[in-house]
Amino acid sequence: MTTATEENLEKQLAPIVERFRGKKGSTIALLSAIQDTFGYLPEEAVDSVSRSLNIPSAELFGVASFYSLFRFQPEGKYVLRLCRGTACHVQGSSLIGEQLKRHLDIEEGGTTKDGMFSLNFVACLGCCSLAPVMMVNGEVHGRLNPEKAVEILESYRASDREGTR
Repeated sequence: MTTATEENLEKQLAPIVERFRGKKGSTIALLSAIQDTFGYLPEEAVDSVSRSLNIPSAELFGVASFYSLFRFQPEGKYVLRLCRGTACHVQGSSLIGEQLKRHLDIEEGGTTKDGMFSLNFVACLGCCSLAPVMMVNGEVHGRLNPEKAVEILESYRASDREGTR
């Protein structure tokens, strides 16, 4: 017996299933299409597409877990990317990362319970002269220390409450 939720999921996935039916070697594009639809890869959606296209779900999850561009949970409203490149590392990005994890009460790759922030550590943001650097939704913040990084997050939170972002 299918539920209304399952029927809605099938309806959302129908165009994706049809687009990829019979196409071999398109796993990454298939997963990207699912993520584009939902903002992440919900387990139910991947399982549904697996059944519809007769692709083992383990294969889909294996590919998705290998590539860092795929997410298994929704991202927060503000996505933080903290650089871990050499220049940033030497300037203390690991201390900033620890402070952000404590302040937000999440681990690397996690999203806060309120859905406000997601925290990702990245290899390089290409802003070495501003090290250490973090991006928030594409906005660069440089010459950070742990306290300044938290102040920046709180400015986003305050702006969000005030409706100015």
